Amino acid sequence: MGLLSAPPGVDKREYWGFSLYDWANSGYVTTVGTVLFAPYLTSVAETDACGYVGTSDHPCNTDLHVLGLAVSPGSLAFYVVTVATLVSALFLPVVGAIADRLERKKLLMCGFSWVGALAAGCMVFVGGGRWGLGALLLFIGNLCLGASLVVYDSILIDIAPPDQRDAVSSRAWAFGYAGGFILLLVNLAVVTAHDALGMSQGTAVRLSLLSAGVWWGLFTFFPYARLRNRPPTSVVPVRSGNLVRQSFGQLGATLKHMRTYPMTLLFLVAYLFFNDGIQTVVSVSSTFGEKQLGFETQVLIATILMVQFVAFFGAIAFGRVAARYGAHRTITGGLVIWMLIVIFGYLLPAKQLAPFLALGAAIGIVLGGTQALSRSAFSQLIPRGREAEYFSLYQAGERGTSWLGTLVFGLVHQLTGSYRPAIVALGLFFLVGLILLTRVDMRRGIEEAGNTQPAIV
Repeated sequence: MGLLSAPPGVDKREYWGFSLYDWANSGYVTTVGTVLFAPYLTSVAETDACGYVGTSDHPCNTDLHVLGLAVSPGSLAFYVVTVATLVSALFLPVVGAIADRLERKKLLMCGFSWVGALAAGCMVFVGGGRWGLGALLLFIGNLCLGASLVVYDSILIDIAPPDQRDAVSSRAWAFGYAGGFILLLVNLAVVTAHDALGMSQGTAVRLSLLSAGVWWGLFTFFPYARLRNRPPTSVVPVRSGNLVRQSFGQLGATLKHMRTYPMTLLFLVAYLFFNDGIQTVVSVSSTFGEKQLGFETQVLIATILMVQFVAFFGAIAFGRVAARYGAHRTITGGLVIWMLIVIFGYLLPAKQLAPFLALGAAIGIVLGGTQALSRSAFSQLIPRGREAEYFSLYQAGERGTSWLGTLVFGLVHQLTGSYRPAIVALGLFFLVGLILLTRVDMRRGIEEAGNTQPAIV
């Protein structure tokens, strides 16, 4: 069986459709969410507020005024992400519950994808003093990405039997890293050679943002063509005009139902903490590298490109380690590595490339594996017949709590004027998640959910 082939018992057509959506949205996640847009939006905001782009030696200390509030230009992007995730806490549960009730689930997923891709493409117009437009587009893109992933996670249950979910989930993450690697490689060439191409660095960055939107939108047609629609199961039929109201009712019933499965609930809470740390480290890494450590945009893109390359193999490796030692122990080991990563990040010397690359390689090893295995491990704890409901809550809960990491990072930076204490503060999220995860008894949780006990958990 090939490295990325469909596992036994999984339909090849749907496997490729599912995996290629990770390939599609990774263009936005890496180019926009991880590498380029936060530092670019910061630069646009700093230029408008101070008349120049701040550096570690000459920071911009003039605040922006947003809805009557004083906001540091260096914290603007992180506050936008915070607001988007707070809105997601209300919006995504309804999306997930509606998805449970629709036969055309893939159309809902792809529809949100195409709106998000349009927002990403419009980032090409963010320049001059238009940081407000950039903030709005970032809000829309993040909200649509979260909504599409609510539906995407539930489709994993449809296409993969329980024994193959670790493999399908890990390989889909690997596809995502491969796609992100290729797009970043192109963007690296454009940004690095902007003078030879006859354009400014800002124009090169904006074209790279446009490419992320085009990539996301075009490749979403593959899952739309290959995934099958299925009738909803174990859901009360929708009466005319009551879809949203009944979806809220289903959400409430799911929350009450989950309380009777303490191990499932404990795993979910642990995941919300450590995943918040992961997402925040990813989203702030480029800003930390540029503003705190003094690296140029080309170096940051090259480093993230390396992370994507390493992460491709890291996701596959984590899946294989889990096949031998179980997903629970593999995730636990990954969290220990994450804690060491943020401590090392605090100690990194400025403008020293080798330690920065070593940190990136460590992130790449654990990045996808912890998230992919968390998704498949959680599926083992879901009561039969309620998989889509629980995965909707899983994704919505993730989005509803992930504002904490960016909020802590932004506040610590605003209070201290440095990104170093802000990055090390994120270690708290990994520590709490690790403590809670060690208290999860997977065997007990699988038994309580009425599922078949796998050989290794």
